[in-house]
Amino acid sequence: MSLIGRLFVILLGFLAASLVAGAIVVGAVLFPALSDFADGPIDPSALNIVLGFGFIFVSGFALLPALLVVAITEAFYIRSALAYAVGGGVVGLACYLGLIPFDPATLRFDGIIRRHLEIMTGAGIVAGMVYWMIAGRNAGAWRRVRAPAPPPIPSSS
Repeated sequence: MSLIGRLFVILLGFLAASLVAGAIVVGAVLFPALSDFADGPIDPSALNIVLGFGFIFVSGFALLPALLVVAITEAFYIRSALAYAVGGGVVGLACYLGLIPFDPATLRFDGIIRRHLEIMTGAGIVAGMVYWMIAGRNAGAWRRVRAPAPPPIPSSS
C-alpha cells in the first residue's frame, strides 16, 4: 500500500473513531435527560445537531494526541488491539484534562468530575478500537518492500 493510500485510510479511521467517540460522549452526557420520559420524545433533528457538535468537539480536541499515537504505532509497526485501546484511553484522558484548569502552585487539576473523566476515557478506548478495526491492523504496511515475483518455470517441450 502506498503512503498516499495509507494516509487516506488513517484519515478515514480517525473520522470514524471521532464519530463513535462523539456519539458515546453525547449519549452518556445526555443519558439522565434521555431517561426522563416525563418531557416527551426528543426531536430527532435536535439530536442530530447535538451529535454533530459532539463529533466536531471530539475530533478537534483529539486530533493532536491521536496523531501522536498514530505516528508512534506506524513508526514501530504496532498492530495490537490492546495498544490502540490504551492509546485511545490516554487520548480521551488527555482531552478531558485539557479542559480542566490546572493549578501550578498545588500541581493539581481543579474541578475534576469523575463521571466525565470516565466517559471521556471510555469513549477514547472505544474510539481506539474503531481506529484499530479500520486502520490499525495494518500499521506500517506502507513501508513493506515487496519481493519480486519468481521467474516462470520453463516448459520442457
